[in-house]
Amino acid sequence: MTGKTACQCSSWLLPALLAISLALTTGCSGKSKAARYSTSNIGSNCYAKALPTAGEGGLAWGNTLSMARKKSMDNCMRYAGRSGGTPNTCQVVLSECRH
Repeated sequence: MTGKTACQCSSWLLPALLAISLALTTGCSGKSKAARYSTSNIGSNCYAKALPTAGEGGLAWGNTLSMARKKSMDNCMRYAGRSGGTPNTCQVVLSECRH
């Protein structure tokens, strides 16, 4: 008798767990995706690229040339440090504004 009860339990347990997990997954998929990055730079006219002597550099956009240069230097120092490069040797190699 106990063998029959265990068999009946297991026959509905797996589909029930599957239905619950599917319902939870479906509920989460309807949420709108939040932007991962700030969209404040959309429409910025100026950009700058800074490179270190070793490692990865940084490209950045800004509303003014000085803002773009500062952001690219900050990015260059961050990325060069992460990639095993030399952050203290970052220099802006390109900067201009679109018209």
